Amino acid sequence: MAEGAKITCCFHDGIGFGTVRKLASNGIMVVLTALDEKMGLEAIEKLKECGLSELVVFHQLDVTNTASIASLADFVKTQFGKLDILVNNAGVSGTITDPEAMRAAAAAGIIGKDGVGVNWSEIMTQTYELAEVCVKTNYYGAKKITKALLPLLQLSDSPRVVSLSSSMGSLKHIPNEWAKGMLSDAEKLTEERIDVVLNEFLKDFKEDILETNGWPTSISAYILSKAAVNAFTRMMAKKYPNICINSVDPGFVKTDINFNTGMLTIDEGAESVVRLAMVPNGSPSGLYFYLQQVLPL
Repeated sequence: MAEGAKITCCFHDGIGFGTVRKLASNGIMVVLTALDEKMGLEAIEKLKECGLSELVVFHQLDVTNTASIASLADFVKTQFGKLDILVNNAGVSGTITDPEAMRAAAAAGIIGKDGVGVNWSEIMTQTYELAEVCVKTNYYGAKKITKALLPLLQLSDSPRVVSLSSSMGSLKHIPNEWAKGMLSDAEKLTEERIDVVLNEFLKDFKEDILETNGWPTSISAYILSKAAVNAFTRMMAKKYPNICINSVDPGFVKTDINFNTGMLTIDEGAESVVRLAMVPNGSPSGLYFYLQQVLPL
């Protein structure tokens, strides 16, 4: 067993599974998490078939539930005493997706790395209720689990936090200049500023005035939640210089969320995540990566 606990917080999705497998294959002890206990245990069984049973344990996790997060933190503290790596990849799209429309768009090659030129409204339908869940899961879930595990990360000699993001979370996808200014000002960036942006977005969504106030009108909550993840990454890296904290878009990977229409395998998608999880001390922090390339927020 490698020194210290290495943990990945993930649901049963392909990228999370691929990340766990790669970390464990590198001799790293991994706590695999999932919302659905049955699916989490099934993932553990698959990893046992790969000969990794000694390096992977399961713990149920709902990133939107405070008690569930606390339970995971207690488990890691009790079992391992500290934490070296945290990978945040729990996420939802915030939409109802038409599988056939998604497959048709992928087959036509019009789904690029940043979604430019795609008529998402023909593929995905969004509601306020789904938007709320999306923001709560993608951003607040990552934020809460990171903060809950910070005391254990600070006990590590080489703490790492990697949060899965998306090029759809680029600020260029948010027409609202006020929101872009709030999320891009590194010097003034705080959790409160991020909250203000998300609360304003959700208020306008509920009042059906997204377009009027300059918010994206398709996959809106996904875009805002990932933009918030990138901003939180930058803010936390500045606040905790001893922890290497980055966010990454692993590419268009074949997973359940896109009905396996992606171009990369789960192993290819996991490569970018694992690379950031295992960078040496002193590596750049507070950055957003697309695969292995640093991109502006």
